[in-house]
Amino acid sequence: MVLAASGDDNVYKSDREQSLAKTAVAQMGECNVVPTPENFELFYAFASGEHPGVTQVMAAMIANKNPFTPKILADLRLRCLSGARAARSMDNVGTGMSQVIDTVMVKLEAAARQTSAYTSTLSAATGELDASQSPDDMRKLVEELIAATKAMESRTRSLEGELQKSSEQVTELRGKLDDVRKESLTDPLTNIANRKAFDAAMETAMLALGEGESVALMMCDIDHFKKFNDSWGHQTGDQVLRLVASCLSDNLKGRDTAARYGGEEFGVILRGTSLTDAIHVADQIRLAVQGRKLVKKSTGDVLGTITISIGVSEFTAGDTIESIIRRADACLYGAKQNGRNMVLGQNDPRMASQISSAA
Repeated sequence: MVLAASGDDNVYKSDREQSLAKTAVAQMGECNVVPTPENFELFYAFASGEHPGVTQVMAAMIANKNPFTPKILADLRLRCLSGARAARSMDNVGTGMSQVIDTVMVKLEAAARQTSAYTSTLSAATGELDASQSPDDMRKLVEELIAATKAMESRTRSLEGELQKSSEQVTELRGKLDDVRKESLTDPLTNIANRKAFDAAMETAMLALGEGESVALMMCDIDHFKKFNDSWGHQTGDQVLRLVASCLSDNLKGRDTAARYGGEEFGVILRGTSLTDAIHVADQIRLAVQGRKLVKKSTGDVLGTITISIGVSEFTAGDTIESIIRRADACLYGAKQNGRNMVLGQNDPRMASQISSAA
């Protein structure tokens, strides 16, 4: 039995939500976190304790007095909250599916009972047919059969209409389920693949290696992103992230995967691409980013240009996912150390010592 929520329950819920909101805002202040809507969602989740992953990580950081940098905050949102939102959406779709299935089963059971009743009517009528019946009795029997048949036809049409409606509901729910799946694999800010999708694409790329396919990896990082955020604000920083994601997507082909790896770092998986070709693509992307003018939407002011550094590695025999990421990261670090706004591949002479230490 479901009980309706009382007024006292609603008041309690409202008071609790207000208390959690105040706690979240106070905690952001204590941790020197900018009170953006995205950060508020994260700290509200921590205050409520509804997401164990958020609670565990953030509690440890607060206890150890570790700073909540923009990258850490972005990673926490990507890893903890996006998954929770997707799970809630999946639950809603699953509930909708269950309700439709239950409704269809009730209708089919009712149709089975009606069909059984109609069959009984026909059987009874067959038993009554004999030569001794008068014309009036025969006419009455035929009229009853005609009425029963028309009623059965009407019920059948009604059932067909109801099942068609249920079919449309299932189709709609399947569409929502596809949307939820896509959402669970998409970074909400940049609208490209998220870390979860990147990890899955790396697993798929490992399988492709067994079929003789070349696979390269790019790790990209926005130069001086923290300074940019501090100077112009996080909303403009978000605009920068979207701009870089757009440049990545515009310069890739169908089977490639561009993903937000975390914070201001991006990963790109290039299928069927050699190291030399991957470096060429990386430089195209670098130039595309450098060539874009960044304009502050609120004022129209031109804020200048941004640049990215890129490290490129290639899957080789005996590689694991971790080892190729380490090499690409080492190349990315090398690009930063050698002046930023550049591409370095694993075979670059400047990377010899770092690659061997990252192996």
